[in-house]
Amino acid sequence: MASEGILLGMGNPLLDISVVVDHDFLTKYDIKLNNAILAEEKHIPMYEEMSKKYSVEYIAGGATQNSIRVAQWILQSPGATSYIGCIGKDKFGEEMKHNAKLSGVTAHYCEDESAPTGTCAVCVMGGERSLIANLSAANCYKSEHLKRPENWVLVEKAKYFYIAGFFLTVSPDSIQLVAEHAAANNKILSMNLSAPFICEFFKDAQEKVLPYVDYVFGNETEARTFSKVHGWETDNVEEIAIQISQWPKASGAHTRITVITQGADPVVVAEDGKVKKFPVILLPKEKLVDTNGAGDAFVGGFLSQLVQEKPIEECVRAGNYAANVVIQRSGCTYPEKPDFS
Repeated sequence: MASEGILLGMGNPLLDISVVVDHDFLTKYDIKLNNAILAEEKHIPMYEEMSKKYSVEYIAGGATQNSIRVAQWILQSPGATSYIGCIGKDKFGEEMKHNAKLSGVTAHYCEDESAPTGTCAVCVMGGERSLIANLSAANCYKSEHLKRPENWVLVEKAKYFYIAGFFLTVSPDSIQLVAEHAAANNKILSMNLSAPFICEFFKDAQEKVLPYVDYVFGNETEARTFSKVHGWETDNVEEIAIQISQWPKASGAHTRITVITQGADPVVVAEDGKVKKFPVILLPKEKLVDTNGAGDAFVGGFLSQLVQEKPIEECVRAGNYAANVVIQRSGCTYPEKPDFS
């Protein structure tokens, strides 16, 4: 049984607008599959076109929130997880609050008066996804909200923290506050590389927080981008995972563990200069609905066991289980009860 508030996530809450699109749509808006980007001017008309032209599903999302919801689902222990991020005072924001409540997550949203709740276009073709995020209110999160006693209490209560790399674009000072608290109090901080553009364009912010990070998650594309940006001259995911795990640490209490997923290929875990590989649960192509949220679900499953101090093998097994469930459904959604033991 996980204790109340043991896991805290902090990130960009976004309402996923999920549609199955065609090749012409991807070309028109210059969208690459298996990528995640921030919306630019050229993408703004796309949201309107999606809702008019296709059958749209709205799903509460945002990478960190997805992972926290999945961890909560596997733990089945009300209030074991909590979440902080910024939404707008609007219909989508209300939808987000309703969703968090239903999923059993304690959400302390900052509500921005001026910006609408952030959205993320999820363009699905052939089961593969591309994400285009319009952060809006999510981009307005300020550390003042975190420092308020009623919110900081969530930090005090938690023993494990998870923050997707996407939050580096919004509030690096909030991340730093949590990172320093975790290091000073012998708590565990996990982060995600999240997307190639984070490794490329937010390199300094990422490097500043990395010494505090105990678990680094990512996929093979992000790992290779990280390697390239740091001039490591290797594309070998196992070597990259080891090098990330050996990056200097701010506190010596825990060694860093790097966990890299590779789609249908084995999960790579690097610790103490050694690599372990874990096969994923293979799925026949016809059962694949979409890969949106697969990486988030993997992290959520992993964290659900980590907070119970289970061995790394169990953490990966739960991660693979959660990812396998999510890719057979639309978006980062799951059945009412998990079938994991």
